[in-house]
Amino acid sequence: MCWPERERRPNRTDPRGKDMTQTQTKAIAGDEPAVEVKQALTGFLSDFREFQADMKSRLQQQEERLTMLDRKTHLTASRPALAAAATPEAPHQKAFAAYLRSGDDDALRGLEMEGKAMSTAVAAEGGYLVDPQTADTIRSVLKSTASLRAVAQVVTVEATSYDVLVDHSDIGTGWASETAAQIETDTPQIERVTIPLHELSAMPKASQRLLDDSAFDIEGWLAGRIADRFARAEAAAFINGDGVDKPTGILAHPQVDDGIWDWGSLGYIPTGTEGDFDAIAPADAILDLVYALGAEYRANASFVMNSKTAGTVRKMKDADGRFLWSDGLAAGEPPRLLGYPVLVAEDMPDIAAGAAAIAFGDFRAGYTVAERPDLRVLRDPFSAKPHVLFYATRRVGGDVSDFAAIKLLKFSAA
Repeated sequence: MCWPERERRPNRTDPRGKDMTQTQTKAIAGDEPAVEVKQALTGFLSDFREFQADMKSRLQQQEERLTMLDRKTHLTASRPALAAAATPEAPHQKAFAAYLRSGDDDALRGLEMEGKAMSTAVAAEGGYLVDPQTADTIRSVLKSTASLRAVAQVVTVEATSYDVLVDHSDIGTGWASETAAQIETDTPQIERVTIPLHELSAMPKASQRLLDDSAFDIEGWLAGRIADRFARAEAAAFINGDGVDKPTGILAHPQVDDGIWDWGSLGYIPTGTEGDFDAIAPADAILDLVYALGAEYRANASFVMNSKTAGTVRKMKDADGRFLWSDGLAAGEPPRLLGYPVLVAEDMPDIAAGAAAIAFGDFRAGYTVAERPDLRVLRDPFSAKPHVLFYATRRVGGDVSDFAAIKLLKFSAA
């Protein structure tokens, strides 16, 4: 039996010129959306790669610019400084230097400065505040000087005095029962210690010809001279000052045997030998001095003595032959005696009969230094011609604020 032949449909041709079957044609017709998405994704990825390459190139160029700038900065910083005249001065430095050299105050009057910098003219006193750079130099020298300032409490005030309130007694207590009447206890006593501020002055001089020399560092010279004078005057007053137009030193207060010590005086421990340590047990007096101080003060206590006394004490040994004195292990660390730091203050007295040559205590609690932050300089070109005088003043005071915080070692038999 002969079947009729099916009508043949023409086959499509693929892009390569080959005939495609009907099944393949239907498959391509159904995948046309997927092909379009694939082509779009391929184009997007290509654009993204170009964008990424462009950003990498820009970042690399920016990094190269920053590297070159950093090298240039380091190169500039490492170059040696040229002449001092090539360094621009701040306006207040120029004005202050002009005033010191020639007395020209026009620059000072016309210069607008902050309150923390050198202020304008003080018309009532005819002086000027020292510029910040000079004042900072003086302050740093004072702090590095071996005086009680290094271990005492230092406060800055704007008034003419500073009051310290000290509670040197205790509140009474008692055990109470549930039904018994309460007994009134003792009231604490608050002591007011007033520390007046005194005027410390220095008056160095220089010839006008020296001031006219532009190579002369007038600010550095003036700061050094004033700092040296103020440092020596302060150090002496904090130890031996009598309180008359100067601070009151620790040795100016009455000294009594520690067994009968009372507020308002400093207690001392005798060495047992007049003008010397005990020959048999010289270290016992130092141990007695340490434990005569209250336990609440010993944690922050330190020794104060001069170089001659330190030379004698550092030779002492304990019963096992170990030195009581030990030098600091790190640079800048003070030496230690029995584990406590030692401040070598040259204004302390030498070892002699009846001399209180060693002090021990918590000086941050026991002694207070009050000062005003400003330093004034008055230029006087008339009083000592052909020299120019520079009258510098500052106000500072000091006194014992807690008499229980400091003990003395007295070189006496009793």
